[in-house]
Amino acid sequence: MDLIPAPKSFSWVPPPGYVPLDAETLLEAQPGTEGVARWLRATVGAATGLPLADGRCGDNRVVLSIASGLAPEGYRIVVDGYAHRIEGGSPAGVFWGAQTFRQLLGPEAFRRAPLTPGQEWDLPMVTIQDSPRFAWRGLMLDVSRHFLPKDDVLRYLDLLAAHKLNVFHFHLTDDQGWRIEIKRYPKLTEVGAWRSRTKYGHRASELWDETPHGGYYTQDDIREIVAYAAERHITVVPEIDIPGHSQAAIAAYPELGNTDVTNTAAGSADATPASVKGSARLSVWDNWGVSPNVLAPTDHTLRFYEGVFEELLDLFPSTFVHVGGDECPKGQWKASPAAQARIKELGLADEDELQSWFVRHFDTWLAERGRRLIGWDEILEGGLAPGAAVSSWRGYQGGVTAAEAGHDVVMCPQQQVYLDHRQDGGADEPMPIGYVRTLEDIYRFEPVPPSLPPEAAAHVLGTQANVWTEVMQDRSRVDYQVFPRLAAFAEVAWSALPAPAERDFEDFERRMTAHYARLDALGVDYRRPGGPLPWQKRPGVLGRPIEGAPPNV
Repeated sequence: MDLIPAPKSFSWVPPPGYVPLDAETLLEAQPGTEGVARWLRATVGAATGLPLADGRCGDNRVVLSIASGLAPEGYRIVVDGYAHRIEGGSPAGVFWGAQTFRQLLGPEAFRRAPLTPGQEWDLPMVTIQDSPRFAWRGLMLDVSRHFLPKDDVLRYLDLLAAHKLNVFHFHLTDDQGWRIEIKRYPKLTEVGAWRSRTKYGHRASELWDETPHGGYYTQDDIREIVAYAAERHITVVPEIDIPGHSQAAIAAYPELGNTDVTNTAAGSADATPASVKGSARLSVWDNWGVSPNVLAPTDHTLRFYEGVFEELLDLFPSTFVHVGGDECPKGQWKASPAAQARIKELGLADEDELQSWFVRHFDTWLAERGRRLIGWDEILEGGLAPGAAVSSWRGYQGGVTAAEAGHDVVMCPQQQVYLDHRQDGGADEPMPIGYVRTLEDIYRFEPVPPSLPPEAAAHVLGTQANVWTEVMQDRSRVDYQVFPRLAAFAEVAWSALPAPAERDFEDFERRMTAHYARLDALGVDYRRPGGPLPWQKRPGVLGRPIEGAPPNV
């Protein structure tokens, strides 16, 4: 039936056939499934034009129920000529079953309005039983490098739900922008949410877009995003990046930086390298890469970020809170007398242990409030905080090390599942970055290394694809990078696939034919199998002006 992700078990009810859904089809929501019923009426009902009125009698009805014996996110669909049943081990399981039910009706069930009002819809007579391989099936979206308005974020939550992904990792802060309102620190958004210009393309590019860029989400926006996600059984995991990738925060509140280094007058007799010294008057960074400007390891910085996290916890109910911890250059700490004094005061060996001390502080702080810290695999440096989990991005090794030490892990190695990397090496692809990672490459990704012992493999919570937006200026560009590869990733995260070399990519490609039509109905600007469409191609060549493009493109 061209289902994506592929279910564990699928069979036709003999003899194979179809039953109609029509204006008389009723929808019965048994206890615990009322939210799924609302979603079905709002999406499938809108696309088909069927009212799906509440009703509890007759065979021409869809029954939603929670059933014992199914995994919490597992579901069962039975269409056998009697009442059509969508059962789940929990409300989440019923919801994932409803996603499959929508696919059974065909691509036009993904539109916002019926093409032919009043028509009947054919529902195949099938039995499907399914459950996910991993509990953590995620997408990380970076809104710091390029801001996406709230409605675009809500749209991406719908796209995650359509692919049975259940974690939205929300990368909210970085050197290039602070994207969440913190009421006690208004300058974080007054100053930190805006940069004067933007590097056009990757960090080696010499092109600039001189248009100021920025934006942020109010706390009411965040509440709406979190509630919208919860209705779709998606957990939003916020990320506030510390102690590196923090230049936007330091631009707003300079005292957060290593002022005994950055305030050193240029040309003075000190031997601090200029690349470490930075600037006493930092602005939100307009370049890509790794900024040398990192947080100072002071009590004031700790109290400041405790205040940030206090407001964050009021907005995000997720168990996990991501603190980044990646790519923290140690140059300023090495040059800073205050940082060196802190290392001596705490009895630490070096700057790596100083970073570990910083992370451990917030691990303890979050644990005292019933939350868990998760960070990128650099938090392993200098010793891992006892309750911390790891997002393994620099290949598999960080995840392997953490899992073997008894820490939970989310596998997201950049070589496999960074969707900002180009999909093809062609010269007409949009502004390229990173490796070439094709649809088939993503489909053959295996989150659990076969060398990992079973007891360590049990610590792999799941996997996520990461979307860093340096070269993605708007929603359309994000779509092009993410799709169709997110469909392949979703099947890897959900389905019980064989070893990578044994996976049937030809069958997946065949099923993608129908899925492309679903993406069309959803308005997704995905990369076509034959390459970019004219408006998706790289915008011209150097020296030839292109309407609407930055200068010199």
